[in-house]
Amino acid sequence: MHSRLLTFVGALLLLATGISHASSPESATSTPEAQTNSVIVDINTNQGTITLNLDKKHAPETVHNFLNYANEGFYDGTIFHRVIANFMIQGGGMTPEMSRKQTHKPIQNESGNGLSNQRGTIAMARTNNPDSATSQFFINLVDNNYLDGSQSQPGYTVFGEVIDGMNVVEKIGKVRTTRKGPHADVPADTITINSVTVRQ
Repeated sequence: MHSRLLTFVGALLLLATGISHASSPESATSTPEAQTNSVIVDINTNQGTITLNLDKKHAPETVHNFLNYANEGFYDGTIFHRVIANFMIQGGGMTPEMSRKQTHKPIQNESGNGLSNQRGTIAMARTNNPDSATSQFFINLVDNNYLDGSQSQPGYTVFGEVIDGMNVVEKIGKVRTTRKGPHADVPADTITINSVTVRQ
């Protein structure tokens, strides 16, 4: 188990990149303040729709960044290009040809926001530079609390959670993967993000 955990940590450092455990939509939007601090977003894929509740209160810059990409149509036609069973699914920056899309400048790491990489949360992917996240994100398939930040070491910024479509996330997390050129853990059958839509 320890060696597997180290493998996961090492793997995530190669990414081009605390919220509490998934709460109900009712609790997330029960007050005017909660509604102001929440944004509902649909990731529409060829496997189904994943609905997210983004947390502007705890991750304002990260949510603003994600919404900019979504509103620009940047995510349309990108793929989930990296899937590791019982760990996470990653997408938001590669084309079906495994070409990296040009992004805006990186954003500041917000992993010290008290949100945790628990099952069903969405977080920013990055390199080993904490402030290198651009467009790529991942959704946790299990509790990955060791990816959280601490006072001594930045982690991976959580900025929302899945409130509907976790079955789609789990389905993607079980697909067969392969290697394409230098890229490992690529779904053998393309998992396309058709669009990311922000609910008004």
